[in-house]
Amino acid sequence: MLLPVNEILKLLVADPSLQPGDLAKMVGMTEGEVREQLRQLAADRILLGYRAVLNEARLGNDRVRAMIEVRITPERGGGFDNFAGRIALHPEVRSCHLMSGGYDLLVEVEGANLREVAAFVSERLAVLPGVLSTATHFVLQAYKEQGVLLGRSLAEERLSVSP
Repeated sequence: MLLPVNEILKLLVADPSLQPGDLAKMVGMTEGEVREQLRQLAADRILLGYRAVLNEARLGNDRVRAMIEVRITPERGGGFDNFAGRIALHPEVRSCHLMSGGYDLLVEVEGANLREVAAFVSERLAVLPGVLSTATHFVLQAYKEQGVLLGRSLAEERLSVSP
């Protein structure tokens, strides 16, 4: 029964607040079947969690985010995976991705201020054995998060056309 599972996942990505009863109606299953599918998806580590997308600027959240390009030497027997896994364990790290191109890992970090992020990079990340170089880019303004526009949409900004 793969089709309803894919539909359930699409619906949850679009609106994580949907309840199993609502999902059941939308995909033509019973609530119990949906609950079992959700349990199995979690057990299989396909469905990892539910997140709200926040407009941090509107909340007055002054935390600092940075994207860090990291070039590393792959480890024998573990390649990039073991190294990336160790970096991802740090509480400052929001995401960590293996990339193609001029660097190996893209690490997104968050801190209370510039100094805290800079200290993480210089004292805990750049000094790890195997790190060849880092390049830190501080986020100045977010316009879209996880597919959600944070500011006014273009439709709201367009002037109406009069005849």
